[in-house]
Amino acid sequence: MAESATALKRGKSAARQRSPYPPEESIGHQVRWAHRALQREIEERLKPFGITNGMWYFLRALWEEDGLSQRELSDRVGTSEPTTVSALHAMEKRGLALRVQNTDDRRKSNIFLTRPAKDLRDLLLKEAREVNRTATEGIGTAEIESLKATLSKIRKNLAAANDVRRAVTPAAKKG
Repeated sequence: MAESATALKRGKSAARQRSPYPPEESIGHQVRWAHRALQREIEERLKPFGITNGMWYFLRALWEEDGLSQRELSDRVGTSEPTTVSALHAMEKRGLALRVQNTDDRRKSNIFLTRPAKDLRDLLLKEAREVNRTATEGIGTAEIESLKATLSKIRKNLAAANDVRRAVTPAAKKG
């Protein structure tokens, strides 16, 4: 009896306190949760094709413009160069991409998709469209367009804040 009373007291004292900024109210958390759900769904749909989420982003970029340099590819996908190198190794091993030394600058290499990677394009884009269709079920076209516009504004706002921070940071270090 004494143990259950102690446990009850402990339970009450350990009751969850309301955060002054709950995750449910955070745009960042909402976007992250939605992103993770989308990623899990696309991951499940790509698995039968032997494509990882990491490969997916690079395939998308190269389907848009084949022959990008590693740095250009990193910039397009938004990853660091070491992450790009790892993904490219996996894609080369799987026979999806080839690195070709740049003819103008031998220090650079350009990335080209192989025929099997190009052949996957329509199949995988169909899966991506299905994921988006599932995610937006019951949401009207106007709401979807509004969401896209809002997310675009958020990205622009954050990019501008990052630019300001980068411009101010070197001056602050000197002072």
